[in-house]
Amino acid sequence: MRAILQPWQALSVIVAGVLNERQQRVINYLMEENRVLREQLGPKRPRFTDDQRRRLAAKGKALGRRHLGEVCCIVTPDTILRWHRKLIARKYDGSAMRTPGRPRVMDQFRWLVARMARDNPTWGYSRIQGELRKLGHTVARGTVANILNEHGLEPAPNRREEWGTFLKTHWEALVATDFFTVEAWTFRGLTRFHVWFVIDLSSRRVRIAGMTASPSGEWLLRLGRLLADGFEGFLLKHRYLIHDRDPLFTEAFADLLRSIGVEPVRLPPRSPNLNAYAERFVLSIKSECLDRVIPLGERHLRHILDEYAEHYHLERPHQGLGNRLITEPTVFQRDGPVRCAERLGGVLRSYHREAA
Repeated sequence: MRAILQPWQALSVIVAGVLNERQQRVINYLMEENRVLREQLGPKRPRFTDDQRRRLAAKGKALGRRHLGEVCCIVTPDTILRWHRKLIARKYDGSAMRTPGRPRVMDQFRWLVARMARDNPTWGYSRIQGELRKLGHTVARGTVANILNEHGLEPAPNRREEWGTFLKTHWEALVATDFFTVEAWTFRGLTRFHVWFVIDLSSRRVRIAGMTASPSGEWLLRLGRLLADGFEGFLLKHRYLIHDRDPLFTEAFADLLRSIGVEPVRLPPRSPNLNAYAERFVLSIKSECLDRVIPLGERHLRHILDEYAEHYHLERPHQGLGNRLITEPTVFQRDGPVRCAERLGGVLRSYHREAA
């Protein structure tokens, strides 16, 4: 069944942008609180257990050295990164000091436990223990807790759901949109064209909605009506459209979406990772096609975009789909000579077997 995104869940994404300033104030307060506590501690050096070092190292490695320098006031960023190398990243051989006793849990199994915890933020130790039992692994609850502790993963109530997990939960209801620009030679000289596209997150299908050298809210609204067509519009059967804060997404455009039952989800400022699938399509079309050709006029550019769209949907394997095609043929040819199909003079190539 299609996963239905509840209104409060979409609202939480929108509210995240509003809470940015509040979160920064909380961070500033906690930093100041740490400084005050450090002043009370005086010259006495703080002592940390291996468990505390491991937890700080896991969080600090994800934050990065530059940001650590801004927020870290208990120890230096180099110290935290050294802990990470020592307690998490560095692999060592302890066979020379090995004594009889319980064997260490194999690395592949430990990776599986950590993966389950990351993929399922609400699963506790016992829930993971039960899932492992289904796979033929009998393991103590304390072992699960130790493995998660070594990977810097907190217990279930404190683990947060990642944005990628959230998106996959609501695949069928979500589409995303964005713009990219292309420079083309015209009779007026070098002209910048703005291309607008929409991508279905579940299937990776893309619709090049339109292009223009003079984008405006009216232009976007006119193209939006085509996407919202009640018979064959690309936005049919979807509930939410993810987009950034580009001023071209006007209130009139938002009202148009709501009129067909699609709720616009405006992302927080400076958050390209929240629209990663649209950003990845831009990288693909530029690196595989647009960076390797010189568009000669608007008509030529439209032809290039059309050719890439055909190649993208019919011939190009997609890693996000397990290296499958978006439009899979009913039967793959297993015999016959291999042929190379070319588009745009060989810029785009694909291989297939000639039917017998």
